[in-house]
Amino acid sequence: MTHIKPRIIYYELPGAWTLLVGASDADNDYLSIETAEPDDWWFHADNVPGSHVILRAKADEEPSRETLRQAAAVAAYHSKARNASSAPVHCTRARYVTKPRGAKVGTVRVARGKVLIVRPDISFAARVRASDLDPTGTTFEP
Repeated sequence: MTHIKPRIIYYELPGAWTLLVGASDADNDYLSIETAEPDDWWFHADNVPGSHVILRAKADEEPSRETLRQAAAVAAYHSKARNASSAPVHCTRARYVTKPRGAKVGTVRVARGKVLIVRPDISFAARVRASDLDPTGTTFEP
C-alpha cells in the first residue's frame, strides 16, 4: 500500500494560534483522525464539501470567541461556501469527531458542538510553512 504525504495547509491566527487545513478528503481523514489531539478545536462548513480545519489547543489558554470565529471563517473559505456572504460552520472539540466504520474517505461523525455563522475569509490569517512550526505548534522567530 502506498502512503502519500498529507497536504496540510498551515495558518497562524492573531495571538499565535495555529490552524491546520486539509487539502483533500484523505488529508481531512489524516488531520481529523490521526493528527488532532482531543482538546484541539475542529471546524467544517455545514452541508457543503470542504476542508477539515483544526485549531491547535494551547495548554495555558482558551481561544477567545473571536479566535473561534476566525478559525470558522477559514473553514468556510476552504469550502464550497467560499463565495457566499455567510456560511454555517460546525465547531467542536476534536474528541467529539470520529470516523464511522466503513465510511468513505473524508467522512466523519460529530457527536456534539455548535454552529457558527461566519463570512468566509482568510485575510487575517498568515499562511506559514510547516517547517516554521515546532511540534508544539508554535512558530519560530526568523
